[in-house]
Amino acid sequence: MRPSQRMRDLGVVQHGAGILTEPARPFDLPAERDEAERITDELFAAMERIGQVHPFAKGMGIAAPQIGIGRAAAVVQPPGDAPAIILLNPRIIDCSSETDEQYEGCLSFFDVRGLVPRPLKITVEATSLSGDVVITPYERGLARLIHHEIDHHDGLLYTAHMLSGADPIPVEEYRQTGRAWAYE
Repeated sequence: MRPSQRMRDLGVVQHGAGILTEPARPFDLPAERDEAERITDELFAAMERIGQVHPFAKGMGIAAPQIGIGRAAAVVQPPGDAPAIILLNPRIIDCSSETDEQYEGCLSFFDVRGLVPRPLKITVEATSLSGDVVITPYERGLARLIHHEIDHHDGLLYTAHMLSGADPIPVEEYRQTGRAWAYE
């Protein structure tokens, strides 16, 4: 079974679905707190199902559009034992000019990996369930994961960030599965 078919069977919307190219609708918090909690629970349930069939040494994330919900919510599980990060209405408000290129995969087209340049540091503004604005800096691999998920809220896939002329490679050619991203 192809990796993308496995993800589809686990409830992940696949490349070509319109919802992956549409901007996600933000939450009105705290008024929509119950809806935000319900969607966050669905994201955690999807992450649990996916994690049972595929290891994620680099951490993993999933955005609501990837499970067919056009709302600005995502959950990111950093590598190791760090607690999961819940992102509601996230947007990048600052990023470093220093970038690097690493291979990324996406649950919505899991048959390939692509070399993607991203900033090494980003600052994200998000909304808490109580409606408070929270500003958090992220670096390196975690910045990459979070940037990737925020892109889903903007209707973008990582291929939009790949350098001109670069194409994703088949997962069979990708040799870094099971290893964290390397930073100097």
